[in-house]
Amino acid sequence: MASEETITSFYEMGLDDRLLKAIAKLGWSEPTLIQDKTIGLLLEGKDVLIRARTGSGKTAAFAIPLIQKILSNKPMQAQQEIKGVILAPSKELCNQIYQVIVNLTIKCSREVKCIDISPQVQLNTQKVLLAEKPDIIVSTPGRIFQHLKAGNINLKESLDTLVIDEADLIFSFGYEDDMKAVLEYLPPVYQAALASATLSEDVLQLKKLVLHNPAILKLEEPPLAPPSQLAHYSLAAEENDKAAILYALLKLRLIRGKSIIFVNTVDRCYKLKLFLEQFGIPTCVLNSELPATSRCRAVTQFNTGTYDIIIASDEKALEEPHVIKQKSKRRKDKESGVARGIDFQFVSNVINFDFPQDVNSYVHRAGRTARGKNQGTALSFISIRERVLLDEVESELKQSYGRATLFKTYQFKLEEVEGFRYRAKDAWKAVTRIAVREARLKEIKQEVLTCDKLKSYFEDNPRDLQSLRQDKALHTVKLQSHLKDVPEYIVPKSLKRLVNSGKRKRKFDREIAMSGATPAKSRHVARASNPLISLSIPTKKK
Repeated sequence: MASEETITSFYEMGLDDRLLKAIAKLGWSEPTLIQDKTIGLLLEGKDVLIRARTGSGKTAAFAIPLIQKILSNKPMQAQQEIKGVILAPSKELCNQIYQVIVNLTIKCSREVKCIDISPQVQLNTQKVLLAEKPDIIVSTPGRIFQHLKAGNINLKESLDTLVIDEADLIFSFGYEDDMKAVLEYLPPVYQAALASATLSEDVLQLKKLVLHNPAILKLEEPPLAPPSQLAHYSLAAEENDKAAILYALLKLRLIRGKSIIFVNTVDRCYKLKLFLEQFGIPTCVLNSELPATSRCRAVTQFNTGTYDIIIASDEKALEEPHVIKQKSKRRKDKESGVARGIDFQFVSNVINFDFPQDVNSYVHRAGRTARGKNQGTALSFISIRERVLLDEVESELKQSYGRATLFKTYQFKLEEVEGFRYRAKDAWKAVTRIAVREARLKEIKQEVLTCDKLKSYFEDNPRDLQSLRQDKALHTVKLQSHLKDVPEYIVPKSLKRLVNSGKRKRKFDREIAMSGATPAKSRHVARASNPLISLSIPTKKK
């Protein structure tokens, strides 16, 4: 159980100077609570089960001691060997972990080598890299099992440390058999760590398979940031009104900052993107049908401020009835994950356009914002049929916070933006199933072409990669230029001052329509502490 004791600084942990310099360059002034508790135990050689809320710094908690151990033992090694393996349930998460290790080893990259083998390329392509025996391998369970089975790596003699991140998702992503098979290729004795946001039955089962007399770090804290840091709002919105409300919130600038909009199906991703596209609102779609390289690039560009809005599908949600018939024709990547584990940076708002199916999904979605010490907002659109799901989530979460209620009501009077509703209705109808299907096929073809033909080019010309913006228009719905503007007469009187902000109206609309071209990084950093700036449309006093 966590206490209010003083946190040890990184400099007091006996870490290598090269590692300390990298930590300082990352701007980490002091370890988080989970890092403070975990790093010392792992450096002592103990097995550890880490349970802490999303955004608490679990990745660095296991990466720092792993790198430290390699640096300490390097002078005594007779030859280069694979010392650490980190397993994660999705390619995106593997890429994220790999980037963290790259940043932490920036001052010792010759001494500590790491590769990510999760991308689905030819095994022989990665076999060459594995032959050099990198110190750390990052992978999904399925991918490393393929290499172990093919004899491309041998861990029996060299492995010191095994880390499994997002352990609660390993089995739910279908890796139970792969995970058990991988364990057969490991030495009889090694140090292990499991990291998870929850202590589910799957985690406890993995614990029995992997850990030996572990130290269990279970921080007695809610699964999400406290209400003072993460505000939860519910907005009553029937299915036919959700699109109009979102359009009004974005165009009236009632929502500012970087936002992730969650929907429950891949089709809804594209339908919403094509809908917002008609109003000059650029968005990026993230789903399991896109190539892994494209998904990772989308996350990177979002984090670096190339664009401000991602529309993501929750992988656990069921497909719509009309999609199920065609499901076998659409190739999805089971090793993908959007709502879970990915460190989207400086996210001000998480918007549940479709409410998640269970409490864990809500926790993982809302956990994309209010990370570290940043402020955030989770806004959920709730139809009548989704009210039951909201009540279930609130009932379970409010016990953790010790509050009578968790969700505040977002007072939005749709009748005051009737002009937006009228426009949105036509734009939503214009996005037909055929348009959605064509958009899906078009983007997949574009991304496959980009990944296959230009991969080597972009390795040599990384700056040109920025030109491949993930929020580009798909143009499968006819765009009408006048829809990008917000006419003066449809703006509520109470918000005209906010919308105009001392600028000419047309200039404001052009800036909003071209927001993807503005210096977004400075913008989203400034807004990260001030996400949902207006919580309701004010009404006149009687």
